[in-house]
Amino acid sequence: MSEHETTPDETTTAVEAETPTRSGFVALLGAPNAGKSTLVNQLVGTKVSIVTHKVQTTRALVRGIAIRDRTQIVFVDTPGVFNPKRRLDRAMVRTAWGGAKDADIVLPIIDADRGLNDEVQAILAQLADVKQPKVLLLNKVDRIKRDRLLGMTQEVSAKADFERVFMISALTGSGCDDLMSFLAQRLPEGPWYYPEDQISDLPLRQLAAEITREKLYLRLHQELPYASTVETELWEQRPDGSVRIEQTIYVERPSQKAIVLGHKGETVKAIGQAARKEITEAAEQKVHLFLFVKVRENWGDDPERYREMGLDFSS
Repeated sequence: MSEHETTPDETTTAVEAETPTRSGFVALLGAPNAGKSTLVNQLVGTKVSIVTHKVQTTRALVRGIAIRDRTQIVFVDTPGVFNPKRRLDRAMVRTAWGGAKDADIVLPIIDADRGLNDEVQAILAQLADVKQPKVLLLNKVDRIKRDRLLGMTQEVSAKADFERVFMISALTGSGCDDLMSFLAQRLPEGPWYYPEDQISDLPLRQLAAEITREKLYLRLHQELPYASTVETELWEQRPDGSVRIEQTIYVERPSQKAIVLGHKGETVKAIGQAARKEITEAAEQKVHLFLFVKVRENWGDDPERYREMGLDFSS
């Protein structure tokens, strides 16, 4: 090789150096259980947002970070948009719309299987106030027939100005590669917001609490109201390289505490076992998890709880 020749690796590096980086925030907006959290986890490639059958599981903004080519895409998983009845509901809906209006691109996501119900129609009507570029996602398209899907696409496109429409399945990943390619080119040029190896802006102790809350809801989907929360009270590194984690599950009434504990503590033990396994994977170290259940009446009206969740108490 002469002194003027370059290797393939050197050529690739030179091309990358000449290609500008891109970055931006992409907010997902939709009705409860439209598939936002599942899609964020799919696009990021790992769990950053919890997923349950219970509506309004996501309470605050959760950011998952993905890299495609030279673009860093920060996905913002927002709470589901619905008709709020309580202070907590209003705070979550306000947070969702605020997350959308602060983003570079907004991805309204519709559960195609459910169709254009009243919740979806209300969201579409409010999208006129969102000035950012909007890209429509029709999710769960594998569940409905093509003619119905095409008709739905035409009807939705007439209600709002969408740059593109993508038909996807957040669960299987179908259509997600095309979506990522589009976003990688559509976001503005600029430096990355986060280190290359970071996948979420959620602190590990908060992610651990969210994982336990997910297991709580999955175990007690029917029995437990969603007005319960989990807080990581202690995160202690031990000399042997493991970590001791103490978390408290807060419920609003003594009857709910009994449900969470279960007969002879069997229910909370099962929740802890499922949570510990997943927290161990996230923390990449051995975890000793201890769960406590306490009653905190009317925590939904406590300003401190809202600050901890990143929600506006004045909503």
